[in-house]
Amino acid sequence: MVSQQTLYEALPKTLSEITLPDLGPPIRGKVRDSYVIDKKRVLVTSDRLSAFDVVLTTIPFKGQVLNGIASFWFEKTKHLVPNHLLSSPHPSVFIGEQLQIIPIEVVIRRHLAGSAWRDYAAGKPISGITLPEGLREFARLPEPILTPSTKAPSGLHDEPISHAEILRRGIVSESVWNDVGKKAHLLFQVGEEWATKQGLILVDTKYEFGIRPETGEVVVADEIHTPDSSRYWEGKSWERHLETGVAPTMLDKEFFRRWLIQQGWQGDGPPPTIPDEKRVEIASRYIELFESVTGDEFIPDTSSPQEISMRIAEAL
Repeated sequence: MVSQQTLYEALPKTLSEITLPDLGPPIRGKVRDSYVIDKKRVLVTSDRLSAFDVVLTTIPFKGQVLNGIASFWFEKTKHLVPNHLLSSPHPSVFIGEQLQIIPIEVVIRRHLAGSAWRDYAAGKPISGITLPEGLREFARLPEPILTPSTKAPSGLHDEPISHAEILRRGIVSESVWNDVGKKAHLLFQVGEEWATKQGLILVDTKYEFGIRPETGEVVVADEIHTPDSSRYWEGKSWERHLETGVAPTMLDKEFFRRWLIQQGWQGDGPPPTIPDEKRVEIASRYIELFESVTGDEFIPDTSSPQEISMRIAEAL
């Protein structure tokens, strides 16, 4: 595990963004900066942290954690569901296929948590799905459910959308949407089974899919089962929750969202200042999750933006 001292020393050196003039203007997302080169897309995973669709701060080594976990899952599932990854020339960089991205966040939920719980508690359906009355926060659902949302540009909020509305708007064809759902459920099944073996619970996750222009094949893109796209709990803490009612130990950024809510902020108005102690705590949880999921020790990479640029250029 990376020491607290190392994390504090890394705070002023986080990768907030990178500019690669030779590759043209970047497409800046909440976390990733991407560049399109012919039929390839260079994805630089920054250390930016967003919550409620707003970028708030940076977290030491966050980009490396996300890429490392995503790489692990891409390799583990590539025989089941094709993915966009071509190479990773740096721990914070992917080079992937250029796809026609489907503008839907494909969310699979196994437990009632996060925004789904907040909607349920307010008496709202979840992406058109009405769950039974009387469920408690963190309840395990009988089967994973698919609850899609719109994919909003940076700074705007994603919104739940029903299956029927996706088809009514013609966002994708019914056959493509059925394929997306099948592949999402398969990925989640593999993730849930592996997480259980590692003493974790995969609570929910979101996927991004694209279509290969030449073949029409549906491919998973972006990332898989990272702490930015998924909720993870320590398995033993879930067991304690059942006995005591205390919230499970969260190894993703949901505990940070809950902290923001305690500060009275959920995405509107000026956000609170994020203290260094909270940034280091988030980094520690992300690194703990990396090691729990992959079984590998996390080795921090301290490359400068210039070094990253050189390694990208060499890989193209």
